[in-house]
Amino acid sequence: MSAEIKNLDPQIIWEHFYDLTQIPRPSKHEDAIQDFMVAFGEKLGLETLKDEVGNVLIRKAATPGMEDRKGVILQGHLDMVPQKNSDTSHDFTKDPIDAFVDGDWVTANGTTLGADNGIGVAAAMAVLSSNDLVHGPVEALFTAEEETGMAGAFGLQPNWIKGDILLNMDSEDEGELYVGCAGGIDASVEFEYDEIVVPSDLVSFRLAVTGLKGGHSGMDIILGLANANKLMVRFLRYATREMDVRLANIDGGSLRNAIPREAFAEIVVPAEQVDALKEKVAEFESIYIAEFCKKEPNLSFKVDTCNTPASLMDEYTQDNLIDAVYSCPNGVIRMSDDMEGLVETSSNLASVKSNKGVVKVNMLIRSSVESAKMELSERIESLFQMADAEVVLSGSYPGWKPNLDSPILKEMQEVYNNKWGKIPEIRAIHAGLECGLLGSQYPNWDMISFGPTIRSPHSPDEKVNIETVAKFWEYLKETLKHIPAK
Repeated sequence: MSAEIKNLDPQIIWEHFYDLTQIPRPSKHEDAIQDFMVAFGEKLGLETLKDEVGNVLIRKAATPGMEDRKGVILQGHLDMVPQKNSDTSHDFTKDPIDAFVDGDWVTANGTTLGADNGIGVAAAMAVLSSNDLVHGPVEALFTAEEETGMAGAFGLQPNWIKGDILLNMDSEDEGELYVGCAGGIDASVEFEYDEIVVPSDLVSFRLAVTGLKGGHSGMDIILGLANANKLMVRFLRYATREMDVRLANIDGGSLRNAIPREAFAEIVVPAEQVDALKEKVAEFESIYIAEFCKKEPNLSFKVDTCNTPASLMDEYTQDNLIDAVYSCPNGVIRMSDDMEGLVETSSNLASVKSNKGVVKVNMLIRSSVESAKMELSERIESLFQMADAEVVLSGSYPGWKPNLDSPILKEMQEVYNNKWGKIPEIRAIHAGLECGLLGSQYPNWDMISFGPTIRSPHSPDEKVNIETVAKFWEYLKETLKHIPAK
């Protein structure tokens, strides 16, 4: 059904977005999309460059009479988050996205859609390929690996880009202008464990937490959604303390910037405790449903028999792992004192995975306050170190401090008000927009972030509102007409 989206309005945006859905582009597998963008620019006869880290830059000259305007950089990232439902067969490195129209929205069949940031990229492509727009000098900057650590933004070289005003098109609420964002840091934890022979008299089971919404660990953390890893470990803590349950392996969550939707664990238990185990799983499911009934209507916690696992985790490491993950801060830690409704500091316990004697736990800590970001990351580091785990803090990136005196902010407020009769809201975002890093390389830039309405990014429920894409395109075109002179 993907091709039907090409007929939506504005057609120039949706045709480019359709092309993007046909090219696999999960983070760290971006050669094909980068090559596509280089070919796109060259086919248009525009100056097209690619740097060592995979960023693509395409330049388009001003239209006649607009040569004196400040240069504008249209910026978006090429990669997308690869998330799918467990019952969906999809290889993000090979298969196109099956996008379709669902009422007022475009969504995908069992996978992430890639509207984050494909719609922003498609809008930049539309500006580059249009022959009837009015604009000053334009550069389109397509960055690499945004979703897995902002490698493209980290690697951007100074003096490569000529423009003065950055329009980041990676925000997800139409009618809002973003002027600030959180910084972040990754916490990577490893437990080494001895693999113990499974006693022959024990019965094997597979626990499964499924049906959660998941979502963006920055944008959606304020929603209070359930974390599959926390639910799984909450039960395991009870089962290993109050019953003779032993843990063989655990596999929960995936990407550091996605709230985990599913978690699985293989366990063993004495035969005489099988009925008690099943009763306790049902009891915990009822507890979870009661706690999250408004937020997670499809929550499921089940137990089924499975094949005997290859080995068990040694009991010392098992208990340390469970206690540390159970105690680890997760979710909203503090709200901002400066901007009502904005999360200041949060942590996402993204993944817990065991394999061949090693358990890896990954988290993403975010904050708009640098000292708070480091305090929380060091607190988490201390917690896991006390559990005899190795901890590495890495990939720290800065936030973007709001500038309410920004000239482009004032211009875009006026443009919106003149066109639609209202002033857009000024917001900061609890997510890692690339503006913080880009601004550290180009401190002279005047920056703003905006976009259409996208819901549930980083999850298979991701969708983009069709009407707001049209409005976003009109807003972008009108903004380009009103860029001030140098």
